[in-house]
Amino acid sequence: MRILSALLGLAMMAGPAVAAEEWGIEYEEKARLTVTVVDIVCELTDDCPDNCGGGKRQLGLLTEEGRLIPAAKNFDPFAGTQADLLPFCGQKTVVDGLLIENPKLPMFAVQFKKSADPDGKWARGNWFVKEWAKANPDKEAGQWFRHDARIVAKIERTGKLGIPGLELKE
Repeated sequence: MRILSALLGLAMMAGPAVAAEEWGIEYEEKARLTVTVVDIVCELTDDCPDNCGGGKRQLGLLTEEGRLIPAAKNFDPFAGTQADLLPFCGQKTVVDGLLIENPKLPMFAVQFKKSADPDGKWARGNWFVKEWAKANPDKEAGQWFRHDARIVAKIERTGKLGIPGLELKE
């Protein structure tokens, strides 16, 4: 019984297992990293506006070892990570998700995040749709990309394939 209690205690001290779910992306690996959320342009050029560019710049994850990894995806379809990570700009953060070690462009798909503070609470990486729904209360948020006025206008201008004059055959 003592051995079982000791093993249970060790498991609890180690923290929860990585919660990410695999997506079947080549080079993906479940990972949990402690990082600082940064503005990638700032890190590379020293052009550093307040608040990581206020959501207008690509965010990255700077590891404790100094590696800069673009944060490229969250749970929401066709959405990036600005809504999820901008509140953590310049802060130590723990991200849980998929580290995609593609030799041409590594990136991190954020599925969960929390402050690195001991009392930080885990939150799912789906804040984009929540923010979109607040800004568009009269529209259905489940497939937000079908109802977003900017996307609808772009498709009207350039067609579904993004090439003016070229349409899909029915």
